[in-house]
Amino acid sequence: MKLKYTSVLFLGTVSMLYSQNTNDTISKESKIEEVSITGSRNKKRTVTNTPVPVDVIDIKQVSQSTGQIEVNQLLQFSAPSFNSNKQSGSDGADATDPATLRGLGPDQTLLLLNGKRYHQSSLINVFGTKGRGNTGSDMNTIPIGAIKRIEVLRDGASAQYGSDAIAGVINVILNDRSQGFEGNAFYGMNLFKSPGNKDVVSDHKVDGTTFDFSGNLGTKIGNKGGFGNFTVEFVNKDRTIRNANPEKYSSPRERFGDAKSQNIYFFGNVELPLSDGLKFYSRQGFSYRKTNAYAWTRSPDADGNIPEVYPNGFNPIEDTSITDFTFDNGLKFKVASWDVDFYNAFGSNRFTYQIDNTINATLGIKSPTSFNAGGHSLLQNTTGFNASKQFKVLEGLNVALGSEFRYEEFEIIKGEEASYAMYDVNGNIVTPDTPEGLFVTNPLSGDVRPGGSQGFPGYSQEFNKNRNNFAAYVDTELDITKDWMISVAGRFENYSDFGSTLNGKFATRYAITPQFAFRGSVSTGFRAPSLAQKYYSLQFTNFQGGNLVTIQLAANDSDLAKLIIPQLKQETSLNGSAGFTFNTGKFTATVDGYYIKVKDRIVLTGNFTQEDDAIGDILAANHIDQAQFFSNAIDTRTKGVDIILSYTENIGSGKLSATLAGNYNDMEITKINTSEKLKGKEDIYLSARERAFILASAPKTKVNLNLNYKIDKFNANLQLVRFDKVKLIGYNGADDYQLYGAKVTTDLSFGYEFSKSFNLTIGSKNLFNRYPTLQTAAVDGNTESGGIFDPVQMGFAGRQAFARLNFKF
Repeated sequence: MKLKYTSVLFLGTVSMLYSQNTNDTISKESKIEEVSITGSRNKKRTVTNTPVPVDVIDIKQVSQSTGQIEVNQLLQFSAPSFNSNKQSGSDGADATDPATLRGLGPDQTLLLLNGKRYHQSSLINVFGTKGRGNTGSDMNTIPIGAIKRIEVLRDGASAQYGSDAIAGVINVILNDRSQGFEGNAFYGMNLFKSPGNKDVVSDHKVDGTTFDFSGNLGTKIGNKGGFGNFTVEFVNKDRTIRNANPEKYSSPRERFGDAKSQNIYFFGNVELPLSDGLKFYSRQGFSYRKTNAYAWTRSPDADGNIPEVYPNGFNPIEDTSITDFTFDNGLKFKVASWDVDFYNAFGSNRFTYQIDNTINATLGIKSPTSFNAGGHSLLQNTTGFNASKQFKVLEGLNVALGSEFRYEEFEIIKGEEASYAMYDVNGNIVTPDTPEGLFVTNPLSGDVRPGGSQGFPGYSQEFNKNRNNFAAYVDTELDITKDWMISVAGRFENYSDFGSTLNGKFATRYAITPQFAFRGSVSTGFRAPSLAQKYYSLQFTNFQGGNLVTIQLAANDSDLAKLIIPQLKQETSLNGSAGFTFNTGKFTATVDGYYIKVKDRIVLTGNFTQEDDAIGDILAANHIDQAQFFSNAIDTRTKGVDIILSYTENIGSGKLSATLAGNYNDMEITKINTSEKLKGKEDIYLSARERAFILASAPKTKVNLNLNYKIDKFNANLQLVRFDKVKLIGYNGADDYQLYGAKVTTDLSFGYEFSKSFNLTIGSKNLFNRYPTLQTAAVDGNTESGGIFDPVQMGFAGRQAFARLNFKF
C-alpha cells in the first residue's frame, strides 16, 4: 500500500510517524486509522491540518526512554504548556498532583478517556499547593501501560466538549492492540548530594526507591474484528526526605519530601462487533493508591503535643487511601448514513484519611495516637450520544451533533469524634458556648491546646450533595476549498443549580502553500462552581511563619460565609488564538499565540483574623484564629505563545530526531472582586501571597529540547528542560519572598534491543542533580511546604538512576 502522509509530531521522545511524499511501503502496524483527532470530529482530519494546536504524545515511546512512571510527571517534562508539581505537606495533594494547562486552574482543563468525559477527583486543593480552591481530574489514576497516546488540545474547547474546557482538553487514548503480551519492569532510585557544594540534606544517600511492573495483554474476541486489551500495573515508591540535616539547614518541618506510595491498577478496553454496522465497546478501570506522607513537625513544647506521650515531639503521618473506578460502555451504529455513538460513562473517586503518630492534645495522655479522619468522594455519570455525517458541500462538510446528561454527587465522610473534637478537662466535648475556662491549657506555654488529630483534623460533618447537567451541541467543519476550511461549534448547557449557558467557537485554517498554513480561533467558555467549592468545609491547623494557627475553611453556604461572601457564580472566559504551521517532511514548525480572559475565577481568599471588624468577634467566640472562603475573587488575563520545532535526519546508518518545544506564558490578575462588605480589604481578600501562588501556577517560560538517535539496535535519548524563575511571597508581606532561579534539568538514557521481544533502557533523570534554589531562611518557616524548598519547577527529589526492561511475546 502506497500512500501520501502528513507528519505527526510526538513530544518528548520525538518521531515522525508518517513522512510526507513518501513512496515507502507501509506495514499494517503503521497504517493510518480512521479516527477523530481531539479538536475535530471529522474523521478525515489529521493533526497538522486541524485549525487549532494539538500535541500527540506517543506514551509507549516516551515512557520507555525516561524515568517517568506517572502520567502527570511524563507530561510535565514533555509538554511545555502543561505543569504539574509533586507536593509536600499539602494533605491530600501529597497523593495526587494538581495539573494545569497554560497556568490556568486545574478544573479549567477537561480530561477525556477515549473521547468521553473522565470524572474528576474528589480532592479540592486547600493549602500548601498550587490550584488552591480548585478541583481537577487525577490523570495518575490511569496507568501508563494502558495508554496508547495522549492528545493535548491547547485551545479553548467549551463549545465542543464541555463548558469547563476553558484551558483546553487532554484526551487519553487506551491501547487497542488485539494480540500478544507486552510488559515492562522499572527500577529506579534517587542518588544525590545537596544543592551545589553543600552537605547532604537527607539521612540516606539513596532514597525514593521505585519499582514498577506493568503487563498489557491483547487478544482477539470472535472472528469479526473484536478485541480485548487489558493492563495490570503495580507501583511501589519509597519516600524522599530533603531536609534531615538540622546542623546545616534547620526548618520547622523535619520530614519534607515526596510521599511513600503503593499503587495497583487494572484497565480494560474491549470492542465487540455485534452485527454488521453495530459495535459494542467497554472500558473498565480500577486503581487503588495508598500514600504515606509526613505532616508538619510538632516540637516538644508545641501546644499540640503531650510531652508525656511524645517527649521529643512528633511528626504526624497521613495515610491516604484513594479508590478510583471507571466503567464506560457504548454502542456505535449507523442511522440513515449518520455515524452514531451512544454511551454511558461512569466514574467515582474516594479519598479516606488515617492519621497516625499523632494525638488529640485536649485528651492528654488518654488520647489515641491514631485516628480515622474520614474523607470525601465524588461520583459522576454521563449519558450521551454523538452523531456525525459527511455532506458533499463545496469540498466537504462534516456535521456532528449530540447531547449529554450528567449527574454528579459529592460526599463528605465524617471522621471519628476524637479526630476533630476538642474536649474539656472532664473529657466532654467543648462547644462554642462553653466558658473559655474549661479549655485544656498547655502547662509549657499556657496556651489553649488545639483539638482533633494533629497534622490533619478529621471531618466533623457529613453530607451528600448532588446536581445534574444537560448539554446539547453542534460541531461543524466546512472545506470551502482544498486550502481553506472553517469550523463553527455551539453548545448549550443547563445546570440544575446554576441555570443555562450558551458557548460558541469559530476556527479556521488556510493553506497558503502546501507546506505553510495559517490557523486561528475564537471561543467563549463557562465553568460552574464545583460541588466541592460550594459545600466543602474544614477546620484545620496550619503553620504560618512557624506559628500554629487554627483556620476555618467555611463552606460557601455556611452562615459564616454569608456574612461577607456572595454566593458563588459561574466563571466565564474569552479565548483567542492565532498561529501557523510549516511542514517540509523533515522539518515541522508550529507557532501559536493565545489570549485567555477569565472573569470571576473561583479561588480561596486570604485569611481573615479575629481583628477583622466584620467577622472577628464571631471567630473569637468560636476560638478560631482565622477564616477563609471560596470566592469568585479575581479576573485574570493570560497571554502567551507555544512554539514547537521538529527535525529528522539520517546520519550515517542511523536516524536523528530532534524537537525544540517552548511555552511563554504571562498571566496577570486584572481585578480583585471583593464583596460590598469587604471594600478596601483587597489586600486581605486576596493577599500578595495568594496572588503570587496563582501567578506561579506556571513558569513564565518553559523550554524542552529532545534529541533521539537510533542506529540498528541501539538508541540514545537526551532531554533538556529549562524552567523559568518563580517568585513566591512569605507570610510577612510583599517584601518577604522566596525567589527560585531558573533551572535546567538533564535526562539521559541508552537503550538496546537484544531481540524483537526484549530491550533494555538504562539512564538518569535529572542527571546533574538540580534542585530549586535553596531557601536558607527556611528556619523562619516561611516556605509554604515548611522545608528548604517549595514545590516548584522540576520538584525536589534530585537525581534518579533507573533501568527499564521491556519485553513482549
